[in-house]
Amino acid sequence: MNKRITTRVLQEMKHAGTKIAMITAYDFPSAKVVEEAGADIILVGDSLGMVILGYENTIPVTIGDMVHHGRAVVRASKRALVVIDMPFMTYQISTEEAMRNAAILLQETGATVVKLEGGSEIAPTVQRIVAAGIPVMGHIGLTPQHVGKFGGFAVQGQEAIQALKLVEDALALQDAGACAVVLEAIPWQVAQIITQRLTIPTIGIGAGIHCDGQVLVYHDILGLQTEIKPKFVKQYGNFFPQMAQAVGNFVAEVKEKSFPDDKRTYSMEENALRIFNEKTN
Repeated sequence: MNKRITTRVLQEMKHAGTKIAMITAYDFPSAKVVEEAGADIILVGDSLGMVILGYENTIPVTIGDMVHHGRAVVRASKRALVVIDMPFMTYQISTEEAMRNAAILLQETGATVVKLEGGSEIAPTVQRIVAAGIPVMGHIGLTPQHVGKFGGFAVQGQEAIQALKLVEDALALQDAGACAVVLEAIPWQVAQIITQRLTIPTIGIGAGIHCDGQVLVYHDILGLQTEIKPKFVKQYGNFFPQMAQAVGNFVAEVKEKSFPDDKRTYSMEENALRIFNEKTN
């Protein structure tokens, strides 16, 4: 399928039992690889704060950061649906501000869907954004923007009351018009129930096999992220050592004066060189 994937296609994939592959990427070359690999969704995640910008969490990420990276990803994408995160405190203050910021993200990047973290408490905001014509993806369970409230990056829904709240949150997001919901770091049994209850797709990350799709970060897949290694991450490559070695080889050759060599050096024609030398001597 060469046409752009839409939210309707995601719905059809759920009903057909076809798994959805979503990969988080933050720039043009990464998105090109993800696109070539055949991913259904590219997520421009606010996790770029940690993976790309070196922050301890996602809290410092701004709308400007998301627009900058979102534009690059959209330029690289021809088929995959592009979803972009709304950063911390861009949708919590008021519904009007949330709608304004959602519009900015789509208008200035070309992405199709915005993603918000939270459950029942943000359902009214989701409903208003969707009513304005902007598709919304939900995100419940471990929501990184609430890391301070959780006291760290901890698994959610392991207690019965918490698990029931997650089911309620997922249903509330669906009722508000969300097109899909990310389930992060929750027990597989809870994710299975939510996936069965919802008519919209669930995308799991650390939520087990029963979700309608799965998401991982590009840098985690390739072994480029060395600082944070959650239990649910699987590395499909280990390119960081190879990249470090390649760059180290360049540094060594510069120090040894073996780079650049004659094959990579430009030279003036003899007559031009003669005139140049006459003028500079």
